[in-house]
Amino acid sequence: MEGMTLPELPLSTPALLFPAISLLLLAYTNRFLGLATVVRGLHANWQTSQEPMLLAQIRSLRRRIQIIKQMQSMGVLSMMVCVVSMALIFFGQRMGGQITFGVSLVLMLVSLTLALVEIQMSGAALDVQLRDVQLRDVQLRDVQCREG
Repeated sequence: MEGMTLPELPLSTPALLFPAISLLLLAYTNRFLGLATVVRGLHANWQTSQEPMLLAQIRSLRRRIQIIKQMQSMGVLSMMVCVVSMALIFFGQRMGGQITFGVSLVLMLVSLTLALVEIQMSGAALDVQLRDVQLRDVQLRDVQCREG
């Protein structure tokens, strides 16, 4: 790394990540709790109906919950590494502080990428349900036309 100099990193720069990380973790937790409620409802419905489609939805939700847990983990690790970065900068270890801050940013990026994947999965699941509603509507109209 000879000849490469990193810009000065004041203690306040890593501190800027704290509100962003905190809000992300809150949003992730809300998504997790929302999915947990949906899973409980689907499970109760599945116990009474044993409909295979419900089981498939529960499997999909399980995968999404796993991704949300990974998102949360990367967010928490990002915050922890950010704290280490601030400590290193505070104690005069400029290079170590800059490197750990970079690692913190990478962890945040991983967390956000996982969030994007989960959002795409959520959208796909909603599309499947909307197509099912549309199909049932068409079938109902066909029956009504034949009867009417």
